[in-house]
Amino acid sequence: MEFTAQQIADLLDGKVEGDSSASVSNMAKIEEGLPGTITFLANDKYEEYIYSTGATIALVNQTFVPSKSLPKSLTLIKVANAYESLAQLLSYYDQVSQMPTGIEQPSFVSDSAKVGKDVYIGAFAYVGKNAVIGNGVKVFPHSYIGDDVIVDDDSCVYSGVKIYSKCKIGKNCTLHAGSIIGSDGFGFVPNSENNYQKVPQIGNVIIEDYVEIGSNSTIDRATMGSTVIKKGAKIDNLIQIAHNVEIGENTVVAAQTGIAGSTKIGKNVMIGGQVGIVGHIKIAEGVKIAAQSGIGNSITKENQIVQGSPAFSIGDFKRCYVLFRGLPKLKNQLDTITKEVNTIKNE
Repeated sequence: MEFTAQQIADLLDGKVEGDSSASVSNMAKIEEGLPGTITFLANDKYEEYIYSTGATIALVNQTFVPSKSLPKSLTLIKVANAYESLAQLLSYYDQVSQMPTGIEQPSFVSDSAKVGKDVYIGAFAYVGKNAVIGNGVKVFPHSYIGDDVIVDDDSCVYSGVKIYSKCKIGKNCTLHAGSIIGSDGFGFVPNSENNYQKVPQIGNVIIEDYVEIGSNSTIDRATMGSTVIKKGAKIDNLIQIAHNVEIGENTVVAAQTGIAGSTKIGKNVMIGGQVGIVGHIKIAEGVKIAAQSGIGNSITKENQIVQGSPAFSIGDFKRCYVLFRGLPKLKNQLDTITKEVNTIKNE
């Protein structure tokens, strides 16, 4: 599929400098640009490549002024922010390149399920009783949509995703391959014989609009009520979110993080990779948690940055780390002083 410079400029609200009819069918990094590709320049470190790139079109910031001659074959599209425009263009390209529709066979769709317009249900997918599949939803092969599940308009369920019964997925959500939504929360009670009796998990998971869930991440259903992922949150790959957790709007969580049950995380929080968060605590809005931190208590101060295990203020952590790294030197100095003191005592 080809697009002209003018079509791209119209999409991105940009301005063409060069041949508005120049066409491209693929994308490339600026140092690897070839004829028929579009590239971008958003970082000054890469400016040297724009003077030798073989790409046909380049996205650049409105403020970009060439310091030397550009290739004659290169057309520029000037936009307010090249990096944001690239993200917009990639999103559009992804949507256009993945536009299958129809219900492939073999697959199973319950007679009681409601399926909207322009829906794609891939081979070997399963859609259960009373499920609701909104308009424009894509359900890729080998996915499981349980009974009474709702997947709202324009959401994408990639191959191998499992959505257990009664869970709700909002509009424009993306669930990547292997993610599991609504598996049982980890609820067990020890009895008098020290065996563990399972506590039934009768709640569900609610994922609001514009949420993205990474591959092989697991979000457990609530014991009662709902586990909630709010609008715009982004969950990376290989993440465990336990029963009755609440993730606030536009919060991002990096890979291999685990969040224990009933913890409430505010909006606009940033959580680094391999963070562990205990259950039944609250994390205030705008908090940033550095990678590999352990959170054992509530963080009540908004916009705080914490690090360490157990985590505390990042400024204090860095000062402590400097001392920690200096401990061998301090020990040597202490040993020297001790020897000198002992020598004086023995004189």
